[in-house]
Amino acid sequence: MSKLVPVILCGGSGTRLWPRSRASKPKPFLPLVGDTTLFQATIARCPATEGFDPPVVVTGTAHLEHVDEQLGNIAGSQIIVEPSARNTAAAIALAALRLPEDAIMLVCPSDHHIGNAKAFAEAACMAAELAQEGWLVSFGIEATAPETGFGYLKRGEAIGDQAFRTAQFVEKPDLERAKSFLSEGIYAWNGGIFAFRVGDFLKELDTHRPQILAAVRDAVAKGHEDGNRFHPDPQTFATVESESVDYAVMENTSRAAMVPADMAWSDIGNWPALHVARDRDEQGNATRGDVELVDCQNVLVDSDGPRVSVIGLQDVYIVVDGNDIMITTAAGAQKVGKLSGAANQ
Repeated sequence: MSKLVPVILCGGSGTRLWPRSRASKPKPFLPLVGDTTLFQATIARCPATEGFDPPVVVTGTAHLEHVDEQLGNIAGSQIIVEPSARNTAAAIALAALRLPEDAIMLVCPSDHHIGNAKAFAEAACMAAELAQEGWLVSFGIEATAPETGFGYLKRGEAIGDQAFRTAQFVEKPDLERAKSFLSEGIYAWNGGIFAFRVGDFLKELDTHRPQILAAVRDAVAKGHEDGNRFHPDPQTFATVESESVDYAVMENTSRAAMVPADMAWSDIGNWPALHVARDRDEQGNATRGDVELVDCQNVLVDSDGPRVSVIGLQDVYIVVDGNDIMITTAAGAQKVGKLSGAANQ
């Protein structure tokens, strides 16, 4: 087996989890589930003892301090500092061009929660074996609800015992279509976790988006190292087209495969998702900080200081962060990122 290298993508502003998550310190770097941050948990899922190589972290200048603080002293780790945000195709290409062509990249977002680390490791091993055979592999997260906020993967013909061709990448559906996906049983959520051999990924990117690869390659050639950090050339990288790896490569390649993964996954994309990921009492309530609840159901309260007392509410999320207080219903949670405090950072 070639080297299995975790490539950890750290970006975004986490506005849907405002006011706890902010542009200056977004959700990957916060202890939202348990005592460790989502970024630290992502790194911990890929230990050397399980056959993983040191991680390659791709992040922006704004988050470099948090990465330095939380990565720890992992020998051989690399930090690639994006001079500007250019989406996942370019971010993954940066990492690929800093690795041997026969290395297997395991691309992981840094802001997801995975409750079953053993199932993750098993899926990663299976994905790596497929990548060794030339497949570009997505993790197909078991769909447990008709979610409209996720993309989906349609399962195609079997490849071996527990892997499949990806028959179709499906954009975020409306509710009725999402319900039909769930009932058909051959659709999985697209969790944005991938495995592929470096050389195969670069070949597919060159085939389908040669202009992206050419510009990233030029930015890397003109870049410079600073300890374990690598800085691509800012002016050149600014010319790279911004496109997701799904659009640029995965939806176009004839070698797309998927590995089913039932690993208690959540993208922690909003307050309801975080509520589900946290431990809850018999009434479905989850609290953090100095909180008193009376006759409440399915309530989340997260306070970093003031005591919060709540009586008789259901399906409500209350967050106190410094001088900011946010209160929303479950239905309103999708609009949190549009609040002026979240949008105007």
